[in-house]
Amino acid sequence: METTQERPEIAIAGVNIAKTFGHVRALTDANITVHHGEVVALFGDNGAGKSTFLKTLLGVYRPDAGHIVIDGREVELASIRDAQAEGVDCVHQELALAPDLSVVDNMFLGHTVRKRGLLGRLAIVARAEMEERADQALRDLSIKLPSLSIPVGDLSGGQRQAVAVARAVMWSRSALLMDEPTAALGARQSEIVCDLMRTVAARGLGVLVVSHDLPRAIKTADRVVILWRGETVLDTKAEDITVPEAVSVMVGYRKEKAS
Repeated sequence: METTQERPEIAIAGVNIAKTFGHVRALTDANITVHHGEVVALFGDNGAGKSTFLKTLLGVYRPDAGHIVIDGREVELASIRDAQAEGVDCVHQELALAPDLSVVDNMFLGHTVRKRGLLGRLAIVARAEMEERADQALRDLSIKLPSLSIPVGDLSGGQRQAVAVARAVMWSRSALLMDEPTAALGARQSEIVCDLMRTVAARGLGVLVVSHDLPRAIKTADRVVILWRGETVLDTKAEDITVPEAVSVMVGYRKEKAS
């Protein structure tokens, strides 16, 4: 992977993003910038626009106004495939893993590697290469699993989340988006996932995490961005904000008090 010094500073950004669904304004002026090697936590109360913003960065929705920047370039995204082609992937709250398939098969789901078979006529699965690449991807993130051939459904919640992260990192070049990655996980498993965020950022990717677990997210992140009614109302260093302060901004206390 390229070093962060050799790459554009911005991994992914949404600039002045607005999105309306019928009469509902989901986003009005949402801004977020994630640099290479940085973890940014995105907070907001229910209905603040977090999911819409994330889906806009992934190409699920096209913004009505504003633009998206990936690797320092303004881009237009019409689908998730467009985002993936730009080196952006996402770990969703509902893990898109096949429980009956092995770790290797899950990591290469949709990316099966094939090689020429007998007389060059038959394309066969390059099993050994896939296992080697999957093993390397897991070791790069210091992820330890019982076996690469074990069905994902037999892993713990934290281990399944780790596989999902490793898979996304394997196919990402610019940024990794994470939607509630510690939801439904225990304390120890949540800490493992947070450690993974830092490891991924250290490898040069920009990491954007949407989370309701404010204490862990603030502890893990470099910066915190807060959405309120579809607008970015705070962008600060994580070390400069406490959980109570974040909550007060999320519910609109400061903004309404000043009005």
